[in-house]
Amino acid sequence: MEEGAKKIDRREFIGQVGMGVAALGALPSTQLFGLNARAIGANDRIRIGLIGAGDRGQQDLRDALKQPNVECVAVADVFSHRREQVKGYLPDVETYDDPRRLLDRKDIDAVINATPLHLHAKYFLATLAAGKDLYSEKTMTWDIPEAVACRNAARASKQVVQIGLQRESSGELADAKQWIQNGSTGKITMVESWMSRNTPIGRGQWVRPVPSDCNPDHVNWDLFLDGRPKIPFDGYKFINWRLFWEFSGGNVTENMVHQISWIISAMNLQVPKAATMMGGVFSEKDGRQVPDTIGVSLEYPDDVLVLWQSTFSNSRYGFGEHFLGDKGTIEHVSGSTDMVRGESKESVRYYPEKINNPSGAAIEGQNPGVNHMANWFACIRDRRQPNAPVEIGYLSAIAAHMSNLAYLHQRRITLEEAITAKPEAWMRPS
Repeated sequence: MEEGAKKIDRREFIGQVGMGVAALGALPSTQLFGLNARAIGANDRIRIGLIGAGDRGQQDLRDALKQPNVECVAVADVFSHRREQVKGYLPDVETYDDPRRLLDRKDIDAVINATPLHLHAKYFLATLAAGKDLYSEKTMTWDIPEAVACRNAARASKQVVQIGLQRESSGELADAKQWIQNGSTGKITMVESWMSRNTPIGRGQWVRPVPSDCNPDHVNWDLFLDGRPKIPFDGYKFINWRLFWEFSGGNVTENMVHQISWIISAMNLQVPKAATMMGGVFSEKDGRQVPDTIGVSLEYPDDVLVLWQSTFSNSRYGFGEHFLGDKGTIEHVSGSTDMVRGESKESVRYYPEKINNPSGAAIEGQNPGVNHMANWFACIRDRRQPNAPVEIGYLSAIAAHMSNLAYLHQRRITLEEAITAKPEAWMRPS
């Protein structure tokens, strides 16, 4: 983290966040982004690098290479096993254990940052400093001070930044926005949302086997720790970092963030006034620190309550959201919990409330949406704002981190408490 990033001025925080997504969208594209170091035309090849070649990073890479005129020239990962995996299908790619060597290259136009959560901010800031466009995986940062630093850096840069919140490019979101903006829902006071999975009994969610070559000879452990307390090499923690607070935000930053960003965008919300979160490790007692059963309440200005619940013990209801308005309801549901690829069949529907909207009719959404990775490359070429810009990354990160703070401190956390929290408040138990 940048020196001084922990110090956040409350007045500046509240004032800046007020511009939000709507105000950012109102700016002409020439004010949002300048030209890249190399002007890229519609038919020019975009040369990319990947930082973080785990499962998520390699999926992002495959998605990127499906787009026309895109070439991956470099991959960085602290684990040699992953570098070799990429070499298996991209034999000419250059590989590095230190991402800074990748960022030093002048022939790279754009970077995909798919590192573990605790490293997102470091390589977010370094990529912008290197003058390269950026696709940064969600959640944008590990804590609130990092979110402020990344947002400010992106606002000051000329680079195109897309956050890996894939559902910001969905047609269902476009339909929901339209229904809310045209008044079909009326006043929405509550949004119910949920995400449920069923994990085989005896095998905890996210737990992955440790490869035989995952050892100090093949992993740059110090670079992975990145200044966190020095501990002996631990292959289990390295592979299963999502289970531990010092590297992760748990299910809130893995899954809730997708849905909260969707809700924020649909309703043009800003930051919560307060958050509460209950739950614990209830499904599998496997040594994980982050909870697997969760209930979150986010209180927003203008009388809006957003609820999110999640379990890893039952998948019957998949994931979805209900927007409850006095003139109508929006129901967005899916029977699958694939929050990343979006391969499952989703639907979004509007239902009128007959008391306040007697002439209303039910509507099924029809917008096809766009490919999230394709949207990033299109924006790199014409220097416009992508579907998941830094502002939505920032707003969804604030909501996620306030929720986790409430859980860790076992009480309701207000926005002011969250943004003025001392550094030790962010030191999760190890």
